[in-house]
Amino acid sequence: MRRDFLKYCTAAGLGLAAPVSASSRLIADEPGELPPHQGLCYIVLNASGGWDTTLLMDPKGIGGINRLYAAEQILQQGQHRFAPTEQHREGGLSNEQFYSEFGRELLTVNGLDYSVNNHSPCSRYMATGKLDSLAYPTFAALVAACQGPDCPLAFLTFGNYSATGNLVAMSRVPYLPSLQRIANADAIEGNARSPYNDDFALRRIEQAMADRRAARQKSSLLPRSERAESMLYAAQVNSKALSRVVPYIPKEIPKQRIAQQAEIALAAFKAGVCVSANLSIGQFDSHANNDKDQMKLIPELLEGLAYILHRAEELQIRERLVVIAQSEMGRTPNYNNGNGKDHWSVGSIMFLGPQIQGDRVIGATDDGQFAVRMNPQTLALQPSDGLQLRPEYIHQALRQFAGIDQHPFSLRFPLGVAPEQQLQKLWSTEQSPA
Repeated sequence: MRRDFLKYCTAAGLGLAAPVSASSRLIADEPGELPPHQGLCYIVLNASGGWDTTLLMDPKGIGGINRLYAAEQILQQGQHRFAPTEQHREGGLSNEQFYSEFGRELLTVNGLDYSVNNHSPCSRYMATGKLDSLAYPTFAALVAACQGPDCPLAFLTFGNYSATGNLVAMSRVPYLPSLQRIANADAIEGNARSPYNDDFALRRIEQAMADRRAARQKSSLLPRSERAESMLYAAQVNSKALSRVVPYIPKEIPKQRIAQQAEIALAAFKAGVCVSANLSIGQFDSHANNDKDQMKLIPELLEGLAYILHRAEELQIRERLVVIAQSEMGRTPNYNNGNGKDHWSVGSIMFLGPQIQGDRVIGATDDGQFAVRMNPQTLALQPSDGLQLRPEYIHQALRQFAGIDQHPFSLRFPLGVAPEQQLQKLWSTEQSPA
C-alpha cells in the first residue's frame, strides 16, 4: 500500500515534502494528518517564448511596431490601455473581454528590462530575480519552502524554469489521472471503489505502524535507519493529506492546456496540500508570422487566466489566490523578413489577487518600445535619472508581499536591492508592501 504510494510519486516525478529539519518531529509525533495550508496560494503563469506586449497590455499603434491596429484604435478600460483583438483572435478570449471582466482587479507593470534577450538567462532571471546564478530558487519554490515545507505538493511545476535552490521538493503531476492515483494511494489504480483494504484493516495497519515506530524510538538508530523510518512515516502522513484532494478532482478533463494544469493546482490548493504552482504555455517565440501566432496564443493565455479565476471562485479559494502572468521577454518593435518579430529585452508582467490593488498600470515604454526609468518611491516615470526597472526589484517586492523577505531561506539568496531601490506601494497606494 505505502509501497504503491511511493511508486506513484516516483512515476509522477513527485518528491515527498519531508524536510530533514522536520524529520525528528515527524517521528516523535503521534500518527495523524498534516494540517492544511490555509494561507495565500500562488500561481505563476509563464508565456514561454516571449509574448508580444504590444498586442496586449502595452499597445503601440505607431511607427510600424504593429500591423493589426492604428493608434486611434487603442482601447482603454479604467487605467488600462490595451490592443484591440476581438477582430483578430483565433479562439480564446479577446483583450476586450478580459479587461472588461478583470481590469478592475489587474495590476500591470510595463517597461521591465531583462538586460539580455536569450531564452535561458531571461527565463532564469524572470523566475528568480537573479541573472548571474544557477543556484537561486524561483519565487514559487521559495514561497513554498518558506510557508509550506511540510505540504506534500508544496511546489508544483508544469514546465519552464523551476529551480528550487534545494529548499523544497519539486513536484510534477502532469495529468489529472496521475493526481487521482496519488490522492487515492490506498486504492487499486486510484479507483476509490477498489481499496486494497477495508477501513477496519487500514486502521489496524496504521496502529501497528505507530506501535512499531514508538518502540523503535526507544532505541538509538543509525542515521540511515532513522532516515528510512522518517520516509516511511512521511509516506503515511502524506498519503492521508493527499486524500483530501479527491473531492476536488473534476470528473471531466478540460481540453485547454492551461485549464488542465490549473485543475491540478487548484485542487491541491483547495485541499491545503500545495502553496504554489508554476504553470506554462509555450510557442510564443514568433520569429515568423508574429501576428497570426500571437493572436492564437494571447487569447488562449487570457482564456486560461479567466478559467483559473472562475474555477477558484467555484472552489471558494479566490480570496486566497495570487496570480502572476509573465514571460521571459518581449518581441522587437519591428518585423523581420518573415513577418515575425525577434527577441526583445523589454517586457511586462501582470498581477491579480488579494491585497493587490487593481486598475493600475506601473511603468511604461517609450515610442520606440524602450523601458522608461521610474522613481521607486513614487512609482512615477522619471526618464532622466530614475530606476531602470529589472526583475530583481519585482522579486524583492514579491518577497515583501508574501512576508518572506526576512525568512532565513530568502536571506540565503539575497537579491542585492538597496533600501532606496525598493518599490514603495507597488501593491497598494494605501500602504507599503507588508
